[in-house]
Amino acid sequence: MLRMHVRAETSQIRPYIVCAVLRGITFDEASYNSFIDLQDKLHQNICRRRTLVAVGTHDLDTLEGPFTYEALPPPSINFVPLKQVKNFRADELMEFYKSDLKLKKFLHIIENSPVFPVLYDSRRTVLSLPPTKNVFIECTATDLRKANIVLNTLVTAFSTYCERKFEVEPVEVIYADGKSYICPDLSIYRMDVPVSYITDSIGVSLEAEEVTSLLQRMQLSAEESVSPDGKSKITVSIPPTRSDVLHPCDVMEDVAIAYGYNNIPKRKPASLKPLPLNQLSDLIRLEIATNGFTEVLTWILCSYKENFDMLNRKDDKSTAVIIGNPRSADFEVVRTSLMPGILKTVGQNKDHPKPIKIFEVGDVTLLDDSKDVGATNRRQLAALYCGTNSGFELIHGLVDRIMEVIGTPFVTVGDDSGYYIQLSDEPEFLPGRQASIIYKGKHFGNFGIVHPEVLNNFDIPDPCSFVELNIESFL
Repeated sequence: MLRMHVRAETSQIRPYIVCAVLRGITFDEASYNSFIDLQDKLHQNICRRRTLVAVGTHDLDTLEGPFTYEALPPPSINFVPLKQVKNFRADELMEFYKSDLKLKKFLHIIENSPVFPVLYDSRRTVLSLPPTKNVFIECTATDLRKANIVLNTLVTAFSTYCERKFEVEPVEVIYADGKSYICPDLSIYRMDVPVSYITDSIGVSLEAEEVTSLLQRMQLSAEESVSPDGKSKITVSIPPTRSDVLHPCDVMEDVAIAYGYNNIPKRKPASLKPLPLNQLSDLIRLEIATNGFTEVLTWILCSYKENFDMLNRKDDKSTAVIIGNPRSADFEVVRTSLMPGILKTVGQNKDHPKPIKIFEVGDVTLLDDSKDVGATNRRQLAALYCGTNSGFELIHGLVDRIMEVIGTPFVTVGDDSGYYIQLSDEPEFLPGRQASIIYKGKHFGNFGIVHPEVLNNFDIPDPCSFVELNIESFL
């Protein structure tokens, strides 16, 4: 049996490795391309773009075991890489591959590490030649479970091309501390699943024999048995080709697929009820749409400038959630108000026939030390009128209509039995033409004519009136 010796230094970068050998493979162009394509697919998904696992396949006929898996400083590694004729040091190779469209996106994984992983045979030959007939497969990894899944997927799929079909030669991996194990592990594991769990979850009445037959169609060996409490169960044998089967719900899903989703009767669970907040949001949407406003949906992320400076607001560092590594300057913070998105929508549609009457019901996020995640979501309603005049009276009328639908009376200032308005001083609105909405003694929204500077910041030439209030206050 071939052996792979793992040096202690590999713990600094990729501590695990699993290996296997496929002998006497007969590759044609189609099967070889499929072999390479499978590796690429695995690298992209379960390997998480090679950050968890990196697969290498090599020509065993050019190598001589035992092998060693090491981690060395880049200048001390020299070899001729695949499809090249020149000998490169590892640090030179990193610079060379920065111009390679396919490989440059993976360089960051080890680029800044003091050591690079490398595999040698007994003659200190770097494993780098592509496979031909006898294939040595190695998977270096930071996640041993993922490495075993990747290795099992490769050898079970391509052992069919071996001279002796489905024969896989194991390799012993020996670590620096003396521990060793033999891979790949192609053992079958068994899972017991109650028949009642499968039938209740799918919503169809099936006998145990029918369930086992459906699982056989999905290439899962299954047998009927009886649990100690007398209930019927299915013992399912999970092969190494089905790494996706982790829980009884995965077995249930396979039964549903084999049975046919279209054959499952549709039903609505009696306990399925919408959240009160969502019910209220839908009712408010309908009411505002009835009043001639069009709903818009805007990004929950916006730029820092849009959330503060363009609204004439100052950041006191106590409200906005800042994105740590934004993809662009347009997505730097989580919005604390629906106003930036609404104004951007009008600014980008300023040539639309007037008046423009739009609204949005959506979440904003505010910092909150009382929450375990440090922030909380709030469901807000915002509406805007843009036309040849400000439309302040229309927005005021919309506020009154919403409160009337909610069943809240307009009361005198200081009365906590309903709502009233009072003069406010918010920087995004025109002074003297704005108001706070007080509901049951608590401030829960503002409306007014948008400040000309704010309109100019969003490239809006026409006057606008805007209202924003917190829907959750009604619950």
